[in-house]
Amino acid sequence: MKRAGMLRQVSDFSDFSRGHRLQELLRQGEEPKHVCSSPDGQHLLVLQRSRPPPLPRLVAFQRHSIGGADLERSWQPPQPALVGLLFLQSPVTLGSWVLALVWEHGRTEVWYFTVAVGWQLLQTLELCQGARARIVSVCSQGASLVWCEERPPLDAPLDMNKCAFTFCVCTRALEVEEQGVRLGTVRIVLHNSPEYQVLASPQHVFLMPATASFATTSKFLLIWHPEKAKLTMTAPSAGFVHSKVLCSSSESDFRKLLLGSVGLLSGLAPLDIHTSTVSNSGGLLLVSTKGAVNVVEPDGSQRHIFDLEGGPLAQGSPVQLRTFGSILACVLAGVLYLVDQNSGRLIEKKILSMKEVHFLESPGEEDSIQLLTQTGLYSFSFSNPEDSSRPEPCLVEMVFEEACRYYQRRSLSSSKLTVEKLKKGGVFQAPVALAAILQHSLHQKRKPRRGLQDTYAKLLSTMSLELQSYMSLELLKTCVVCAPESEVESYCEELVEQEVSRVLHSDMDKDNLAYLNSVFASFPKAAWKATRSCLQLQQNGDGLLVARATPEVWKKVLGGPQQEEVGPNGVVPLFELICASFLRFKPKWLPSFVELTQQYVSISWSYNSKEGPEGRVPLYKRALGVLARTNQHSEADDEMELELLLCSKRPKAVLQALHLLIGLKQWQRVVEVAEKFSKLSPLLRKEIFTTLLAEFAQHRELDPYLDTLWPLCPAELTASDILTVVLQHLPRSQEDPVPFSSDGNQLTVGLLKPLLQRVVQHPSTQDEMYSDALQSPTFPPPTPPREHKIPSKAVADDAPQPPMARTSSPSALAQGDTA
Repeated sequence: MKRAGMLRQVSDFSDFSRGHRLQELLRQGEEPKHVCSSPDGQHLLVLQRSRPPPLPRLVAFQRHSIGGADLERSWQPPQPALVGLLFLQSPVTLGSWVLALVWEHGRTEVWYFTVAVGWQLLQTLELCQGARARIVSVCSQGASLVWCEERPPLDAPLDMNKCAFTFCVCTRALEVEEQGVRLGTVRIVLHNSPEYQVLASPQHVFLMPATASFATTSKFLLIWHPEKAKLTMTAPSAGFVHSKVLCSSSESDFRKLLLGSVGLLSGLAPLDIHTSTVSNSGGLLLVSTKGAVNVVEPDGSQRHIFDLEGGPLAQGSPVQLRTFGSILACVLAGVLYLVDQNSGRLIEKKILSMKEVHFLESPGEEDSIQLLTQTGLYSFSFSNPEDSSRPEPCLVEMVFEEACRYYQRRSLSSSKLTVEKLKKGGVFQAPVALAAILQHSLHQKRKPRRGLQDTYAKLLSTMSLELQSYMSLELLKTCVVCAPESEVESYCEELVEQEVSRVLHSDMDKDNLAYLNSVFASFPKAAWKATRSCLQLQQNGDGLLVARATPEVWKKVLGGPQQEEVGPNGVVPLFELICASFLRFKPKWLPSFVELTQQYVSISWSYNSKEGPEGRVPLYKRALGVLARTNQHSEADDEMELELLLCSKRPKAVLQALHLLIGLKQWQRVVEVAEKFSKLSPLLRKEIFTTLLAEFAQHRELDPYLDTLWPLCPAELTASDILTVVLQHLPRSQEDPVPFSSDGNQLTVGLLKPLLQRVVQHPSTQDEMYSDALQSPTFPPPTPPREHKIPSKAVADDAPQPPMARTSSPSALAQGDTA
């Protein structure tokens, strides 16, 4: 969500030890500097990578210091350079962290800071096992160090430049204990590899080629998953390429790893990387030389986020990147960009008064961005919702006023319900609880408040999402009022989207419907975007319109107050509002939308439900009503009417569309519609064929399509039925009939002959009814076994004789007579 930001100065370096020295270092020269802060935010470390004069150096500055030893290191080439500043976890006795300085030749110094003494060296370690090894990049991943080192061959001279595939990526556990630091064994992740820059996320390590000197290796990145011992190969231009589990040391050979993908890699584009950093979510942020910001996820997939303004980036132009929560902050040429990582939307753009800016960690404040400049330390934060919310008494009053309207609508009593009765009666606890929760949530940051009751606390946890939505909405309203004219439109779009979503998830009564009508009338484009977002309308891979809205939302769209319920006050139902938006902004989607609504009717309502939309005016007729209200009528409207009639698939609508096409004399399409919709039902097939047969009798326009038309003839039509239809629709001639017509436009028996032959060859309906009897064997079936029952005399006297008595033997009849 878009939020208003405010930049304020936190420090002018007067609260830092040697603050003037810090300011001088930041203002010194144009050489690149690396600035980082300690995890607790109390220390600043400035690494100056300049060439003499002055010498490269590392200087530490602490806030609110009362004395103690300072940390300052410098070196002069050809002395080994400092390649890494790493903050590592440590036991409570030494503080929450220690600082590891990793030098080029593998020596690692572990420092810690105490208030009374200052900086102290805890221990010096050797990371590399070979004397000639040289570290080029290092990072910390969990409790381990990961680095890329160069291992030149034994017979190579010491002054030899970097060779291809003489690097390896190693890892080693480093645990800080109370007595000192303990190193684990060296484990080789990858050997015989080119030079890589290692960047660590909480769960993964990204290996990025340091140079583009090798054509094949400069086309992809590697991602190492320590827990799974797996390497993933990915290319920003193609996405995921290959993944392999490293079960043995032989599989860690870079050249063998590359063999299986050489063919695929040869067709990829080289890497285009200007700046890279790791986001707080674990992805790798990449800025191309064209200004495109992308993120590479740990699974190898890639996603585009944002495009920086200003065109291609020069090689020396610095770009600062940092993520804070879901916000991506980027500084380029004195301009601060704040971008939503999830949507790629530009939240805010600010022009800074200084060009050299460094991002710092802001512990415990995800919504605050710490900026270090030559003039001081600044914090960029977003305005709090409570600063712009209504005063507490007004907010409570609103809650009880809304509760009065709610209970009054549902009350059977004729007495008037007032706010005072609600507050004093003690019967209705819902508004009391809601008012308490709102006051607690909106003001707990501004001033301490008493804890909520247990019941209210449970409600607060249940309503947390709704409260966040409410506070975001209040903040957004403030942004609309306070924003400059150039940004009002984007704020209004977000506000309309939230309002449309809120109404669709509440009761759709007359008041809400009238409110939506005013929103659609005042902000038509924003309302259209909000509708697409709420219904999740989009086209799938086949070009078909799909929606992923819930059945409850469809009920609000298709149901709700209808035209006869809202009255003639200019308010139209929500379905008509959406159809009008389709006609204005995406007319070709309207028939597909109507077809979608008909599909969801069966999901949202039971069959023959009187509340459902199909129990009233059909949806396609409602859409046609919207089309009829357009001011200008064009050929596109005729085409839209046809599409709406056909998408309904109702027999009357299909026949109406067929007659419209006949009136437009679009005979090719007439036959296509007949062929398609004749399959829906036998009755519709008969109506379609009879209609086209009548047209065939009147003119010769359908003659080229007779081969398609005759197979549509229903089986129940006889030759006499066909001749009757033809004779009824023959055109009446104004002249005396002659044997042979001069214009050749008359119906002849030859044209009807194929149809009549087809009908004669088809078995009649009566033949089909008696087909079973006609195909039965000639001899009679065997007589079923008979049961002889002797009824009682009383019953035998009154009851009629069974049929078996008529087929009894004469002796039986004689015995009956003598009894």
